[in-house]
Amino acid sequence: VIGQPGKSKRPKEPGENKIKPVNKKIKPKTAKMKERESADSSLKSQSILTQVMDKGRFQKLAATLSLSAGQSIELRCKGSNVTWNYPSYLDTFKDSRLSIKQLDRYSQLILANSTAADTGEYSCWLQLCNGNKCRKDETKTGSTYIFFTDKEELFVPTPSYFEIVYLNPDKPAVIPCRVTSPSAKVTLHREFPAEEIETDGTEIIYDVKKGFVYQHPTSDHKGIVYCKAESQGAPQISIKYHLLYVEVPKGPPSTTIGASSSRAEVSDSVHVICTVLGEPDVDVNFRWQYPGQESERPVIIQNFWRLINRGTGHTTRISKSVLLVEDFEAKDAGNYICIAQNLQGETTVATKVELN
Repeated sequence: VIGQPGKSKRPKEPGENKIKPVNKKIKPKTAKMKERESADSSLKSQSILTQVMDKGRFQKLAATLSLSAGQSIELRCKGSNVTWNYPSYLDTFKDSRLSIKQLDRYSQLILANSTAADTGEYSCWLQLCNGNKCRKDETKTGSTYIFFTDKEELFVPTPSYFEIVYLNPDKPAVIPCRVTSPSAKVTLHREFPAEEIETDGTEIIYDVKKGFVYQHPTSDHKGIVYCKAESQGAPQISIKYHLLYVEVPKGPPSTTIGASSSRAEVSDSVHVICTVLGEPDVDVNFRWQYPGQESERPVIIQNFWRLINRGTGHTTRISKSVLLVEDFEAKDAGNYICIAQNLQGETTVATKVELN
């Protein structure tokens, strides 16, 4: 651990040895304070996360920790029902280097042979369960951001060579060029015209745990950008990020519906299409109500979406749900209702298909 060798030498200094017994006397008072706090409804969060060091020692974790890539790390979280959070790609690739075990009094997380890609936040919390329902205990959590430094990989590796970042006027946008060393000097650059983008600390800020953050994105920010990092050696370039400006009104889905024909013959095939135009990164869920539903009339429903460029750099997501009725019958005549839902609400639209 960077900074740890210094700590292992400190007990040899006589001044430090004199202080230690005093600390032991103070501990009972601290415990009494915690007991008083527990009676308070606004109990402050207490960290339950520690790092296991050599010779059976434990260390409470600071907000950030730097390790060299290749090292293994063991974390412990106090409690009998612990949930962990860690960089998601370790789950995506079912990485065998990661091991989590729940024991009687604590949960153990071991990450072996670390790599630069493991850089990120590691946190844990206790689960309070009542039957099958569980919730997070906000008073017993622990979190640290670990940098796994690697001179060959100044940027945290990503699975792709190109990423899309949506610029929405209503929320900050993040260019996620995270680094493996907190001391690296990172700059943001536009590909065309080739220039460095000034980071003023107000409108555009750099967060070592996130990357560059555009606080109030505008259409002027769209284009292709990349990051450059320097740390005791040749500078390195990140992957490229394509910034697309989005301008779609917030709210329930903007929905339309239409049928292939408003009148159908017996045995015809009829399809009804429900269409939503919305933000590129907002999912839409569709539900249908149709005349043959109660009699369990078989229908085929397909959902899909794609991105469309509306010109002047504006990108929109078009989502569709298609309901197909094969061999149209009298009981299929009537109203076809589509309910489209996103996080802001839902919109209901309907169209009528009659039998000729």
